[in-house]
Amino acid sequence: MDEVFGRRDLIAPARLKALSVKSDLRGFAQVGARLGALVLSGAALYLTWGGWLAVPVFIVHGILINFLYAGQHELSHWTVFKTKALNEIFGRLFGFILIYPRDFDQIQHFAHHRYTQDWEGDGELARERYTLTSYLLWVLGPTYWYTRVRRVIRFSLGVVSEPYIPDGRKAEVIREARWHLAGYVLIAVLSIATGSWAAVQLWLLPMLAMKPVHQLQNTIEHLGLPHVDAITENTRTTRTNALMRWLAWNMQYHTAHHAFPGVPCYALPKLHNEIFVESGRKPPTMSYLSFQWAVLRAFWNGRTEADYADDAIWISDDTDLEPVAPRLRPAKQA
Repeated sequence: MDEVFGRRDLIAPARLKALSVKSDLRGFAQVGARLGALVLSGAALYLTWGGWLAVPVFIVHGILINFLYAGQHELSHWTVFKTKALNEIFGRLFGFILIYPRDFDQIQHFAHHRYTQDWEGDGELARERYTLTSYLLWVLGPTYWYTRVRRVIRFSLGVVSEPYIPDGRKAEVIREARWHLAGYVLIAVLSIATGSWAAVQLWLLPMLAMKPVHQLQNTIEHLGLPHVDAITENTRTTRTNALMRWLAWNMQYHTAHHAFPGVPCYALPKLHNEIFVESGRKPPTMSYLSFQWAVLRAFWNGRTEADYADDAIWISDDTDLEPVAPRLRPAKQA
């Protein structure tokens, strides 16, 4: 993703350059901490399987697997490691685990950044407008996983219909999907041959079951905000705690990320502070639970996403009433 989608009026170029520095050391710290936690939770789940203690361990393990996508997302931006190849290696690994091939994800996500909230171009808006039922099915996981698995199979068969995938890259995503499918089939064959349920127990089942927790992050970033070409209006920042920020690789600072996607995740808190807090600006902001409650109320009584104006905020709370633009200081009296 070499193209820049940021707003240069929000921060001095020299400061942006300083915040955009990548580090292999910090990258290994990011990836190592998450993979280390995953190994520990997987070992704990294996050892406690069959007892009540396995329930909380299962929940933790499933959440950790799903939030690997936060890492895949950052690796797709080439911002986790200074060494480009490391971003690709770990990005492909995470994509395989999540049944979300890296090349496809990059193409879709590039379209999302370039055409954020544009119904015609945004890769994440290539869907029907939500109803209450379709939204709940997506958040809870059934349609999410159906879409992911079906796409890998469809691409493997050579069928690529997504409008945001250029013709020149269709062969690439087809080849990638076939490698993924071959890997999944190999795991299935080995599992059957050895009589092992490890892949289901330690990977598929917790990943599928705990998807709703990760969907809290996936759904809050743009839904209910104006479909306008203004990052400080069409992208939401999330109020949350340090644990969730750790899980999501600081993606709760999502407005800052969309303004300057070349800034590594470990520098996003500083970026957010400089372009918003210190400048008196405020992006659209909500907490996870207040957002989900607002969405349910918005879709109640048969209303759908199509019932709300594209150029207005329709999911917000009181904190969104503060201005996005810098507050004007009172004029000095003579």
